[in-house]
Amino acid sequence: MEGEKPMRFASERRLLQGAILAACLVPLSAGLAGVVEGPAMLRGVMPEPPADLDSHMRYLSGLLLGIGIGFVACVPRIEARGAMFRLLGLIVVAGGLARGVSLADSGAPGWEHRLALAMELGVTPLLVLWQARIARLAAAQ
Repeated sequence: MEGEKPMRFASERRLLQGAILAACLVPLSAGLAGVVEGPAMLRGVMPEPPADLDSHMRYLSGLLLGIGIGFVACVPRIEARGAMFRLLGLIVVAGGLARGVSLADSGAPGWEHRLALAMELGVTPLLVLWQARIARLAAAQ
């Protein structure tokens, strides 16, 4: 029985790491698509968007890509990366809240953006809580 605790911890840690990597596919792919395609990646955007919109979209996409890279960087030592993981989570939740303002102000966006909102305000906080659990379990060993 004594050996079961470390084994359960290791298994749960691996599950968390896998969940984070799977979730990171969203900011990595969306961020890269936005950097490469700019506003053209969105439905309904005029063929030649204003340069300011293109610049802003690519900048924010670069930030999204960087957030994804930051989360990936936390994975190898996830139990020791609490501060960085929480900060990245806070940034994502803040973005989700801003997306919520858009929802209230402009109406429902496409399904991709509604799924992103669920990730930002649902999945990300759950991953932050799970990371805190893994950090506590690691400290108790």
